[in-house]
Amino acid sequence: MADIPNQEQLEYWNGPVGERWASLQEKIDENLKAITDALFDFARLKPGEHVLDLGCGCGTTSFMAEKSVGEKGKVIGIDISNPMLELARVRAKRLHSHALFIEADAAVHNFQHKFDVVLSRFGVMFFEDPVVGFTNIRHAMRERARLVFVCWRAMRENDWANVPYQAALTWLPPQEASDPFAPGPFAFADAARVKTILVRSGLKDVAIEKLDSKMYMGSTVKSAAEEAMNIGPLAKAARELDEKTRDKIRAAVENAYRRFESKDGIAPPAACWLVRAHV
Repeated sequence: MADIPNQEQLEYWNGPVGERWASLQEKIDENLKAITDALFDFARLKPGEHVLDLGCGCGTTSFMAEKSVGEKGKVIGIDISNPMLELARVRAKRLHSHALFIEADAAVHNFQHKFDVVLSRFGVMFFEDPVVGFTNIRHAMRERARLVFVCWRAMRENDWANVPYQAALTWLPPQEASDPFAPGPFAFADAARVKTILVRSGLKDVAIEKLDSKMYMGSTVKSAAEEAMNIGPLAKAARELDEKTRDKIRAAVENAYRRFESKDGIAPPAACWLVRAHV
């Protein structure tokens, strides 16, 4: 774990949050299935390519990439979360996967391999200094290699996150105004800023497309409200509250989520950017 400058993110993803995300791996993959499929359609991975999965978490996107690149390809996942990487390695053994996993910060890691593709599902928004991070990653990319990732647009466009958060405000402690560009899930909401970061990092041919998708939160409003208490902005804001207060929030979120009820469950709008750039 040496040479990781972003101590706050390191502690966050190696504490209870990282452990919770590892325990919820199957649910989170279900939440993100539509978005993940859109990312892979956009990435167009080819047999034989060498892929770096940036912010690989529990390994799902690494295993998907491995299927796309085949036996002649190679996949390496990198993440700072030990709890999630431990699960990724257990899953790799179970799946007879040859994907490798590195516990390190991609912003400073000395990569010993050159990649054809750097892929990321929501793993790019947490760099302390994004230009430094992407510059380091560019150095690990072969000539004509491509960077492909999906990131969130603004929170107000993401009903899966914003609706439960707004429903809970009555019971949440006062929320201090934060830097919208600070490391966090919505740090890349501004497409113009994202393009500037990538260009300053030495990347070119930057293309950014809107992805309007869905975030599957659960089969019922009750299960969806519980999921909102586990992931997203509400989970972070409410994590220190007593259980009585959390119960009140759950009830409010259940009611707020009713507008999204359908025969397929609760799947509020999810607003993302699909981003591609080349060396």
